[in-house]
Amino acid sequence: MRGSDHAALRAFVAIVEHGNFARAAANLGMSPSALSQIIRTLEDKLGVRLLNRTTRSVAPSEAGIKLLARLRPALAELDAAVSEIVEAGQEISGTLRINTTRIAAIHYLARLIGPFLNAHPKVSLDIVTDERLVDIVASGFDAGIRLGEKLEKDMVAVRLGGELKMQVVAAPAYLERFGTPVHPRELREHLCLGYRRPSDGSLYRWEFERGKEKLEVAVSGPLVVTEPEMLIEVVRSGAGISYLFDHQVRAPLESGELVQLMPDWTAAFPGFFIYYPSRHQIAPPLRAFLDFVGKDSHHSAR
Repeated sequence: MRGSDHAALRAFVAIVEHGNFARAAANLGMSPSALSQIIRTLEDKLGVRLLNRTTRSVAPSEAGIKLLARLRPALAELDAAVSEIVEAGQEISGTLRINTTRIAAIHYLARLIGPFLNAHPKVSLDIVTDERLVDIVASGFDAGIRLGEKLEKDMVAVRLGGELKMQVVAAPAYLERFGTPVHPRELREHLCLGYRRPSDGSLYRWEFERGKEKLEVAVSGPLVVTEPEMLIEVVRSGAGISYLFDHQVRAPLESGELVQLMPDWTAAFPGFFIYYPSRHQIAPPLRAFLDFVGKDSHHSAR
């Protein structure tokens, strides 16, 4: 059925239900003359008269009665199908697939999941941790979570949590044995616990910034890992200097097990963002999660 045929059949039903062209035309948002032309075109196409008209009334012909008997349930079924799709699109249910790094999953996403699922019991979350920067569209994810500096420019991004800060830390025992570096370049002469990027296998060059001065230091030492979380225990043992997120070392710093080095060289930077490919027709589970993240960020900021 073409769009014009569908509209003409609905116009025919409207005329029968309203009893005249004027009321039907008003209901359909058109002029009586335009409606009359639609019906004439439909009758010419079908080769039968559907309506008997007089100056005072209009009624379906015998052919019109037969058509109406088949048409009403068919249109009702069509309306029900459309309504069902619209309601399903508005209902917050379904599966939300998110690709994220392990650190973001544990330290930022985990605390949001329980409250979100309690608020939206018909939503299921499928969360995959991956250090590689994957193509979320090609891989079938609704959204991803990465540091802001890692995002492609064509992605829509919403902040997840606040700014982040890295800390250069060492145990007092290490500093007693090897001395305390006061400038990032001095790290080249120390035992540094390194990190290898799982995405491409490259060694992470420690990044520093003080005012307008920025530099990267290629460190070396007795250990290289792809899981930075394990460095916390290693650095506490006095085996070397490490470069970790502030939230990872806050407790041992407060207890005195670790010492912060060169704090004026570790500026805060934009943290994690949840990102997705388009603002158009966002699936209800993702829209609900974005709204939830936005409220959480506002609450945290206050």
